[in-house]
Amino acid sequence: MTLPGINTDAMIDFLVELLNTPSPTGFTDKAIDLCAEVLAEIPGIEQSQTQKGALVATLPGQSDQGWRALTAHVDTLGAMVKEIKANGRLKLTKLGGFAWNTVEGEGVNVFASNGEMVRGTILLSKASSHVHGQDVTKTERSDDAMEVRLDVRTTSAAETVELGIEVGDFVAFDPRVEVTNGFVRSRHLDDKACVASMIFAVKALVDAGLTPKKTTVLHISNYEEVGHGAAAGIPAQVTELVSVDMAAVGDGQTSDEFHATLCVKDSGGPYHYGLNQRMRQLAKKYEIPHKIDIYPYYGSDGEAFWRAGGDVAVSLIGPGVDASHNYERTHIEALLATTQWCLAYLIN
Repeated sequence: MTLPGINTDAMIDFLVELLNTPSPTGFTDKAIDLCAEVLAEIPGIEQSQTQKGALVATLPGQSDQGWRALTAHVDTLGAMVKEIKANGRLKLTKLGGFAWNTVEGEGVNVFASNGEMVRGTILLSKASSHVHGQDVTKTERSDDAMEVRLDVRTTSAAETVELGIEVGDFVAFDPRVEVTNGFVRSRHLDDKACVASMIFAVKALVDAGLTPKKTTVLHISNYEEVGHGAAAGIPAQVTELVSVDMAAVGDGQTSDEFHATLCVKDSGGPYHYGLNQRMRQLAKKYEIPHKIDIYPYYGSDGEAFWRAGGDVAVSLIGPGVDASHNYERTHIEALLATTQWCLAYLIN
C-alpha cells in the first residue's frame, strides 16, 4: 500500500527555520508560535496552549472514541546566566543534559532582561595555550571552568550589568544549520526534526483529503529536556500516545541516520508491547525503512506522561541522529521515514 505524498522540500525549509529559532528550555515562545503558524494553515486543526506553554492541536477523526496523540518537543539544550564574574564574563548553569566539551568554542546569544541580545562565545576560563600551557588540555570542563566571553567592551561585572544582562537570562547555542548531500547537520535536531515530521505528516494527510482514523492530538512540549514536558497537556480522552523523538546512533546501537527507529526500551524501562507491535506492523505494511533499538541513557515525553499518571499505551519512534546532544546530524531519508510512520499511524 502507498501513503500520501509528503512535501519534503517544505518540511526541510520549515525545519531549518525552526532550528534557527532559539528555544532553550523555558524560553520557547517564538518556536511555539512558529509551529502554531504552520499548523494554522492546515484546515480542521484546533489549537490551544497549556498554562506552561505547550502547544496542543486537535484534528477530528473518523471516530471520536479512544483519541490518539503524537508528541514531540520544541525545547532544546541551552543555559542560563548563573553569575556575572568580576571580569564581566558570564558563568552559566546548564539547561538539559550535555557535556561542556560539546559546546566549547560555540557562539551563543545571550537574551538580556532588557530585551537586547548580546553575542558571545563559550570558552574555558583559561583558554589560551600561549598563556596557560598544558592547563588548557588538562583542565576538566566543568561548570566552574567555563565562561561566556561577551562580544562587547566589558571588563567588570558593573559594565556587564549596564548592558542589561542579569542572573537568570537565557543563553542559546548557535545551531549552525547546514543541509548538504541529503544530510541535515545542526544542533537541536533533538527534537525539532521530529516536530517537523509530526506536523508534515498531518499536513500530508489533510492535503490528500483524508481524515485520521481516530481524533488525534499533536502535543508540542516545551520542557522535555528537563524531564516534565508532556507531564501535562495530553487530553483525558487520549488512550494511546506515540512519542516522536530522535533515535540515538552510536556503538552498540542498531539505529542509523538513514532509518526511523522504534525504541522498545530506554532508561525508564520497556514501552507498551501491544502498541509497539502495531507500529512494527505498520512499518512493514508500508515498507517504511526502520530499525528496532534500545537506549540505555535516554528518556522521553511519553515516560513523563506515564510518571505523571497518564493511563495510556506509549510507543517511541524517531529518526536516527548521530552525535546526540552534541553537533548533531541526520539524513533526509530518516526524516521522511519518520514522517511516513506518523502518517501510517494516523490513517490506520
